[in-house]
Amino acid sequence: MQGTKDLTNGPIKRQLFNLAIPIMGTSFIQMAYSLTDMAWVGRLGSEAVAAIGAVGILTWMTSSIALLTKVGSEVSVAQSIGGRNENDARKYSSHNLTIGLIIALCWGALLFVFAHPVIELYKLDASITANAVDYLRIIATAFPFVFLSYAFTGIHNAAGLSKIPFYINGMGLIINMLLDPLFILGFGWGTDGAAWATWISQGTVCLLFVYQLKVRNRLLGGFSFFTRLDAGYTKRVFQLGLPVALLNTLFALINLVMGRTASTHGGHLGLMTMTVGGQVEAIAWNTSQGFSTALSAFVAQNYAAKKKERLQGAYRATLAMTSVLGLFCTALFVFWGSEVFSLIVPEREAYLAGGIFLRIDGYSMLFMMIEITMQGLFYGVGRTMPPAIISITFNLLRIPLAILLSSWMGVAGVWWAISISSMVKGITAFIWFRFLRKKMW
Repeated sequence: MQGTKDLTNGPIKRQLFNLAIPIMGTSFIQMAYSLTDMAWVGRLGSEAVAAIGAVGILTWMTSSIALLTKVGSEVSVAQSIGGRNENDARKYSSHNLTIGLIIALCWGALLFVFAHPVIELYKLDASITANAVDYLRIIATAFPFVFLSYAFTGIHNAAGLSKIPFYINGMGLIINMLLDPLFILGFGWGTDGAAWATWISQGTVCLLFVYQLKVRNRLLGGFSFFTRLDAGYTKRVFQLGLPVALLNTLFALINLVMGRTASTHGGHLGLMTMTVGGQVEAIAWNTSQGFSTALSAFVAQNYAAKKKERLQGAYRATLAMTSVLGLFCTALFVFWGSEVFSLIVPEREAYLAGGIFLRIDGYSMLFMMIEITMQGLFYGVGRTMPPAIISITFNLLRIPLAILLSSWMGVAGVWWAISISSMVKGITAFIWFRFLRKKMW
């Protein structure tokens, strides 16, 4: 297959590691966009951070919806490559890009028009709400870049070329890091400056992907970015990607409700702690997600090639690596949570509150790593429904648990609801996989 990497032969651990490291790097880069914005906006005070934090949950929801075509690309294209069907690989690539653009235009228009009533759900001060609305409307116009870049990333991951998205997203991050201080502080644009810096960097990333596929490497012999949708291919993309998109979108909606609960019991500091703490937690999440995505692409190719002995080796190697990482993150968050949080928001009251969040959340890190590793296995064999059921069920339970615990221990009850549900998700995902392993392999 032209321009692709064969994952069905060769050393398992080396292939997984070589595939996972760039994916992790790409995930960190995407996380770093928000962290960079928050770090510079943090110099304006906790209220400004609360404004972009409120929008942060909506941009998280946007990324969750974009997973429909990212995961759709990773599985459908990888399985086509593993089955040596280049024509299907090209058609799935075109369909994922087309579907992604259509969804981006609809979703972006919806948030642009209804930005004010959506932000008002948080019941923040009028000045914070106004800043958040302006920030959201600017970011919403960049959603086509985001969705297309996610699909481009999925196509490259499926082909075993995870370094390409890493390099391209790295260029976008550099641009964002240079523009943030210039726009936020230099030009005095405040939170709007952070939004425009992200807009320009995301647009650049999308253009670089286009250049890569049209000029530098005509992957799969070249394919049209946009196509008239065929029912069969469209159905398969939605079968693979929709459960993942739904569970992550629901997760974001649940966090919107949790953010509202946090702001009720902790004011703007409660909302700020949850949104910034979530970004810090993403250090662990994105690392494990890198291994999970690599495992998914590896399993997809080998599953289609019917090389089941390689699936066992990949599962064990990935679980060992993510478990060690989970234990490290637990130690970091539990013992040095406040110090880590202060790197983002140096305001004393803010980083002390953030330290409490990270300490409580830190206890669940190992279980979160296990859950995400199991996701990669399920996705690789095309069974995206079990992770969706697990995530939807226990994330929904966060809401009544948070209400119950916060009535007893204040905003810390919200943090315990998040931590406890993560533990249960990891345990359930592991048991479910062990039960279905013989049927899948």
